[in-house]
Amino acid sequence: MAQQDERQAPPAHPEHRTTTVEQGPFCFARCVCGWRGPARRARSQARTDGAGHHPPVPNL
Repeated sequence: MAQQDERQAPPAHPEHRTTTVEQGPFCFARCVCGWRGPARRARSQARTDGAGHHPPVPNL
């Protein structure tokens, strides 16, 4: 009997990593998935936006 390939499927939600970007007097959070948060004057608020970013839930 042939052995089945034991590779695992890629995760349903790839890792989302956010960073903050400064543009003039504003700062915003940006994710590797393409999401971008609103422009903020406070870096701490932009970081909070990034921490609250969640990937969309796929429709099953």
